[in-house]
Amino acid sequence: MYKNIEKLEVAGFIFPLTLFTVWYVATMEGVVPAYLLPSPWDLVRTAIDFAIVSEDLTPYSGTLFVHSIASVGRVVTGFGLAAAIGLPLGFLSGRIALAKSSLDPTVHLIRIVPGIGWLPLAMVWFGVGESTTLFLISLAAFFPIYVNAAQGASSVSPMLVRAGRMLGANELRIFTTVIIPAAMPSTVAGLRLGLGLSWAYLVLGELTGVTHGLGAVMMDARMLGNVEMILVSMIFIGLFGRISDLLLLGSFRRLNLLKRGYEE
Repeated sequence: MYKNIEKLEVAGFIFPLTLFTVWYVATMEGVVPAYLLPSPWDLVRTAIDFAIVSEDLTPYSGTLFVHSIASVGRVVTGFGLAAAIGLPLGFLSGRIALAKSSLDPTVHLIRIVPGIGWLPLAMVWFGVGESTTLFLISLAAFFPIYVNAAQGASSVSPMLVRAGRMLGANELRIFTTVIIPAAMPSTVAGLRLGLGLSWAYLVLGELTGVTHGLGAVMMDARMLGNVEMILVSMIFIGLFGRISDLLLLGSFRRLNLLKRGYEE
């Protein structure tokens, strides 16, 4: 069993190593022009300059912290707002027929519209900048959170609910001690999807004209033709997204709200 696990862990490194090798050879041998795809070492130098002030001063030298704080703050705010609205509405929709019939048609109609389709309207409503970015993040994260919370709540075994009532628990206690814990795997899956979409729509929002943020750096670098900076910003967004996902899972496990075997 352990050998199989080790094989799977090793297999997980094969694709990225292969991709890195192809990338390295293609850039070193000039198969792909440097202005289209810089070498890995060019990205390392750019990332170091972005993180700390190096000898080769650029407009981005040592600005990683400022831009990262701005982006992380927007994701936390937008995702938090989506969770605060999506979770209770999803649980209600999953357990109460009237709530489901009232909410589901509208929610499923709106969620079909792609996020970029909301961008023009958001810019008219909120203008260019912070509010538009937060709106897009919250909207994108809301739908998977709502849908998965509703699915989890509706799939709770009636036997568990009856057992709670037989033990004398009122409806509120059943909801908090039976339904929510039983719905947690599906709920966490929705939160993870929502968090991932928050990072994706962060970039869309920050491309609209905010002054600080990793998406803003990408937009600025595009206008300057700085492909290295675009790729470095993308890598940092991916890293922050993965770290936030692990923190989300870890917090639920620390609170004993999720079984250890939950798929990461």
